[in-house]
Amino acid sequence: MIKKLYYSIVLLLISTGLTFAQTGAISGSVATSEGSAAEFVSINVKGTGKSALTSKTGTYQIKNIKPGSYTIVASFVGLQNQEQVVEIKTGETATVNFILKESADQLMEVIISSRNANKVNTIVAKLPLKNLENPQVYNSVPLEILKQQVITNYDDAMRNIPGISRTWESTGRAGDGASYFALRGFDAQPSLINGLPGLTSGNLDPADVEEIQVIKGPSATLFGGSFYSYGGIINTITKKPYDFFGGEITYNQGSFGLNRLTADINTPLSKKNKIALRINTALHREDSFQDAGFKKSFFIAPSLSYQVNDKLSFSLLAEVLEENRAVAPVFFHSNREAPLDFHNIDELNLNNKASFISNDLTIKNPRYNLQGQMLYKLSNQWNSQTVVSSGRVKSDGIYSYIWDDAPGDNVFDQYYHNENQVTKTIDIQQNFNGDFLIGGLKNRLLVGFDYFSRNVKENGSGWAVGRTVSPNGMVSEELNKAAINELLAANPGFPSDISNSSSSAYVSNVLNITPGLMALASLRADYFDSKGDKEDPDDNYNQFALSPKFGLVYQPVLNKVSLFINYMNAFINVAPNVTYDDDNVKTGVQSFKPEHADQLEFGVKTNLFTDKLTATASYYDIKVSDRVIYTQTGPVQGGKVGSKGFELDLNANLLTGLNLIAGYSHNETKVLEGNGNDFYNEVGRSPGGQGPQDQVNLWASYKFNYGKLKDFGIGFGGNYAGQYKVIDNSVVGDFYLPAYTLLNGGVFYNARKVRVNFNVNNITNKEYYIGYWSVNPQRPRHFAASVTYKL
Repeated sequence: MIKKLYYSIVLLLISTGLTFAQTGAISGSVATSEGSAAEFVSINVKGTGKSALTSKTGTYQIKNIKPGSYTIVASFVGLQNQEQVVEIKTGETATVNFILKESADQLMEVIISSRNANKVNTIVAKLPLKNLENPQVYNSVPLEILKQQVITNYDDAMRNIPGISRTWESTGRAGDGASYFALRGFDAQPSLINGLPGLTSGNLDPADVEEIQVIKGPSATLFGGSFYSYGGIINTITKKPYDFFGGEITYNQGSFGLNRLTADINTPLSKKNKIALRINTALHREDSFQDAGFKKSFFIAPSLSYQVNDKLSFSLLAEVLEENRAVAPVFFHSNREAPLDFHNIDELNLNNKASFISNDLTIKNPRYNLQGQMLYKLSNQWNSQTVVSSGRVKSDGIYSYIWDDAPGDNVFDQYYHNENQVTKTIDIQQNFNGDFLIGGLKNRLLVGFDYFSRNVKENGSGWAVGRTVSPNGMVSEELNKAAINELLAANPGFPSDISNSSSSAYVSNVLNITPGLMALASLRADYFDSKGDKEDPDDNYNQFALSPKFGLVYQPVLNKVSLFINYMNAFINVAPNVTYDDDNVKTGVQSFKPEHADQLEFGVKTNLFTDKLTATASYYDIKVSDRVIYTQTGPVQGGKVGSKGFELDLNANLLTGLNLIAGYSHNETKVLEGNGNDFYNEVGRSPGGQGPQDQVNLWASYKFNYGKLKDFGIGFGGNYAGQYKVIDNSVVGDFYLPAYTLLNGGVFYNARKVRVNFNVNNITNKEYYIGYWSVNPQRPRHFAASVTYKL
């Protein structure tokens, strides 16, 4: 028996050796014109179907090529292909190197302009997966698009993503003062930075943004339940240091007093030890299109990388933002109980130039975010990632909103509150990634642990009605900061100091059943522990949740077409609540289990013509169950909301210099199980904040690469949003925001050392609004110009 096994092994080794001996291989490197390594360049052997992507060091290798003469093609979306002819000999490795005409700076622009190319993404699945291998849908806005569109406001980048719309301006208020977005019918706020929790109660500055990712669908399995993620999560990827000196300085000027100066400086501190530093900073000043309102901010974000050796590396990031603003209040045009007096903008007669504030009433949102990462290669099959993040954000100043307390008189109360809240967070993650074979099948495994803690200290005032206003802009009296402070001094708040934490473990594995058939299975176990207010020993509670995720991917045409289906989950912890009897007498405290969202989604992804045409089309159905419904006697658990829809995302670069991004989305969000004609939970009605049902986004740009117009370019596009029902209730009635079409365009000059952009947004000067049970006027026609000097 042993002899037979021995002979079998020998024969196997001999046959394997003969097979290898009868073929050859190709290896080489790709560099830029200045000698830097070029990553993600596609190397193809014509006529064989064999290909490879260059690594971070610009190297590649292709094995098992039959002897003969072949044409080797180096290509990247947006660049001209390069070809070399090579002779492959039995048992030998031929060397084929390429030098791109582009500099490292130009190549970086091209890389990030390829939004959905089939490149490896390590954040969405926390595993190194290509887009076609991932059963989850995600879209991104790269830095090059931000530059082309002269985007100086983070929120404006979302106009390039299908299925997401802003419903609420950033207010700066405590806890959730960032902008609200509707994503697949549910709330979303920018909540992740480099895949880690990132706090903001105000605005995000785009100065250090490399890419903005919108990760679609319930995503708690890998990212936790500490923030809303039913429809998806907005993740910001920051700029990273690189190994040569470079950068740029940009000045922006535009309508409504926009003046902005930014700098992006990168320098190696030690080429021998591979230490690099990159600093991004911005100084921003902008007024409002309304009769009052402004924003002043200073932002700085240093980042440091240290490549110790081939196995170990460190990276550090710090973001510091100081911001002072006068913010227009949210205009709530219903008390959510009485029938509406108006059902559209014309009937409301809202003066869109009236801000209902003064520049004396300001709010500040100072914040910092710190992140540290250590990567260590344990072996050829295993890698370790240790990450730590810490954040602090403060809301400090006057916040107000307008509320229709008593419908029928066309008079609205304006409420004021003195914000004084500080939130601190700490997050620690340890992830292990494995890539190995079991029974001849490839496995990519993630095992991770996550600890997240949050402390919130509240020292703000109470609320008080300061005056009355009318939609046409009339106010009962003018109030300054001194008057508001005097008003609020008689309305003390309720100080609190609340802490909570969650401890989680998760595992995820992608199994290659065949080269084109993959299965993903993931599970998170999460323990949430709330210490409550330290002054109240009776409000502690804890909850346990399991969050699964499954997916299948089949590629009928390998690396070109992918069919996928996924099941995804998210959860939110729900605090206990006091219950009352019919006479409004307290009867006890009701505990709850976490809310859960479950999604079933299927679709197709394509990556055709060597990354030059990528598209994703998907249909999703999300059910949120175990919602807490508030009744007269107290809360009960059992509500359900459904959201279903279709999304299409397209990115084309079929001609050199021509880039097209386009998207369409349709969504329907309804209450499935509710509570009579309750404003928030009436069956068959929209719960609010779901955004327009139909949306379209488009942006096309062309850069001339030859002739007298070389380096000049044009861009044109726009957005469409259908009619949006912001209030939907049988008692209160319906309120609609009108559909709108926005057109944007610009021209640019982008040479080796200088870039100049001039863009006009809302070219037709369309009057339009967004809302979340509210009405928020948006900017009329405005321009933005920028001049950049590249170092």
